[in-house]
Amino acid sequence: MTDWLLWALAIVLAVAAGWAWSEWRRRNAGTERARRDRARPQRDRPRPGSTATRPGRGAGTRAPGRPAAPPRPRAAERGTAPAGTPRPGEVWWAEVPYADGTGSKVRPCVVLRADDRDADVLKVTSQDKSDRDDHVRMPTRDWDPGADHDSYLDISEPIRIATSVFRDNAGRCDPTLWRQLRTLPHLPTP
Repeated sequence: MTDWLLWALAIVLAVAAGWAWSEWRRRNAGTERARRDRARPQRDRPRPGSTATRPGRGAGTRAPGRPAAPPRPRAAERGTAPAGTPRPGEVWWAEVPYADGTGSKVRPCVVLRADDRDADVLKVTSQDKSDRDDHVRMPTRDWDPGADHDSYLDISEPIRIATSVFRDNAGRCDPTLWRQLRTLPHLPTP
């Protein structure tokens, strides 16, 4: 056999192994989540058909039995920012650029300072970052009733974004967390 055929076979096997691992993890995560849901009191579960879901999430990432969010419009179909301008201490869904500048993602963010043209924000992630010093736990239930766990706020460096990329006001930042953020010397305050 030629070398290129061996490399092609190795790549196909690696992709197949990655897919199988991903499917196995997805299936096991579903059973773990179902076990947690059975242990959780009924009043904390989202009601069937409720709209308590997170925007920007695909239908494939949602636990079985959770309602799917309506599809988000593509960038070309989006209009201008919604009525109202972001204010400090609010949580908004906005088109936040990636750190490496290769694109952006609609994600929740906390507004630190805003004017008519742009705003300084901190991005929020649902991934567990409890082992990092540059992230703090952020209570999520107040502004995202469909969340099943708290999120993490990246406090390393604020990001400046245009007010036109803000999509939806999700609610207010937790008051205790907001007071802590205002004391950090490297973050701009209103």
